[in-house]
Amino acid sequence: MQTTDRPFAELWQSEALDGARRALAALDEEILRDQMAITRIPSPSGEEGERASWMAERFRELGLVDVRIDEAGNVIGRRPGGAGASGYDDSGARPVVICAHLDTVFPRETKLDVHRSGPRLRGPGIGDNGRGLAVMLALARVIDGRSLHTRAPVDFVCTTGEEGAGNLRGAKALFAGAARDALAAIALDGAGDERIVHRALGSFRYRIELHGRGGHSWTSYGVPNPVHAAAIAAARIARLPIPTDPRTTLSVVRMGGGLSLNSIPESAWLEVDLRSVSPTMLEQHDRTLREVVRAATLDENSRRARGTPPLASEVLPIGDRPSGETPVDHPLVEMAMEATRLIGRAPELATASTDSNVPISRGIPAIAIGAGGRGGDAHTEGEWFDNTDAQAGVARALGIIVGAAGLA
Repeated sequence: MQTTDRPFAELWQSEALDGARRALAALDEEILRDQMAITRIPSPSGEEGERASWMAERFRELGLVDVRIDEAGNVIGRRPGGAGASGYDDSGARPVVICAHLDTVFPRETKLDVHRSGPRLRGPGIGDNGRGLAVMLALARVIDGRSLHTRAPVDFVCTTGEEGAGNLRGAKALFAGAARDALAAIALDGAGDERIVHRALGSFRYRIELHGRGGHSWTSYGVPNPVHAAAIAAARIARLPIPTDPRTTLSVVRMGGGLSLNSIPESAWLEVDLRSVSPTMLEQHDRTLREVVRAATLDENSRRARGTPPLASEVLPIGDRPSGETPVDHPLVEMAMEATRLIGRAPELATASTDSNVPISRGIPAIAIGAGGRGGDAHTEGEWFDNTDAQAGVARALGIIVGAAGLA
């Protein structure tokens, strides 16, 4: 990893970084205006195009080079490293990648009103991730390749598919392609200035489907019932022993099936969410889940009337988020902790599922951090963000980025 050759505290006090922090403080109102503008652009997972185009245009205005939207819908722009943005070819250099996700959990028809009262903003997506994207623009402005330029290039990337069923689509494409050799990765996700997510919470998600012949609930009684099998599977999943160390969770989150009150269903389904910080636990419980579904199907088929066709079942993966960890003693995590202390906060090491899951799983040092301020009620239409003392979190993000990329 390209770090400065001097202690981080000394780097923090350097003239270049001090000037950049003052420039960021002067941009505080502009960050809020961008945050509100971004939040008003609909961007459900899978439909991020309008917001992506807006961000790409801003990247070009800021003078980032090689600005493009890739096949996954990610917006990518680079601030060259080395001697600065002019006349320097860093095409072979390994970049530090800054990510902020474009997508929200809200359907396109959601009314994206944003209201401001003093330092407090309210609106769906105002923190997650209107804040991360707005701060990314401010950071790209002050890391300008002139008054502040880094040894390693810095790639600013707005990613797609971070939320829900998006399955980290953008990050997976990015770190399998353009950023596969990244020096480090830092995800800006929501508000906050204390948490440092260095453990990636992995997950497997499934849709389990069961199909049979169905029929009338009286005259066809004895035909195997897919809803019965789904209920047997759900009950057995609920009773599985799940480890607390490494922490693992396994939940049936949705179920459905059936045609009418007097019909044996032709089909049923359930959806399951499996999470763990341990890849081994994910693989182990993946096998267990499949065994439970087979056993539940056999159980229901064993009671069917003679001559009736058996149920069929299928376990369909619908999500896969990798897990892993950037060690606490890695220089990236240590710098993030020191930067947090330098803004007067106590660092909180955390586990979560973010874009950083992907680089961590590929052996690239990565963390996720908040972009300053305080927020709450995320993923609801009452989501709020409070800008009080938010400049400290923005300064922290700047210090971590420059610490990772080094000063030229």
